[in-house]
Amino acid sequence: YQRRVHGTLSECLFFFGGKGMSDNETGEYEASESTGSLTFPMQCGNVKKGGHVCIRNRPCKVVEYTTSKTGKHGHAKAHIIAIDIFTGKKLEELCPTSHNIDVPFVKRAEYTVTDIDGDAVVLMDADGAQKEDLNLPDGDLGRDLAAKFEAGNEIVVTVVSAMNEEAIVSFKTTSG
Repeated sequence: YQRRVHGTLSECLFFFGGKGMSDNETGEYEASESTGSLTFPMQCGNVKKGGHVCIRNRPCKVVEYTTSKTGKHGHAKAHIIAIDIFTGKKLEELCPTSHNIDVPFVKRAEYTVTDIDGDAVVLMDADGAQKEDLNLPDGDLGRDLAAKFEAGNEIVVTVVSAMNEEAIVSFKTTSG
């Protein structure tokens, strides 16, 4: 059994009391920001040491994972200790093994350093496209990278990106 509704989208939405995502006068659509594509759900019982999880909306790498047995009142619990992949802060999460936890999509890419201007780093990927939106990392990593580049070495950096953040996490010098 199918029922057809006649009329425009705005008439149907008005009739059913809904609101559209478009501006009816101009026909332009609004873009809404969604975090759905930045993470995916995984059962806490399936998390492994060395994997990634989101704790307090931060992408983290799991460094310790333990489970407790089911108690008198409920589920087995997973105790997850993880390090934020961008700040290095230690975070903890305790959740039932049958519940879901968000796991970030983490991507690693290598770029060649073409220039360093102050704190800004100019990078080039394998296809020759330039990337100019990253800064030197803080601490020894940034100082070492800048010193090797100034000495004339060709440098390849590893950039990690997750949840709309990215940072240089390591580098190596290439010969020739």
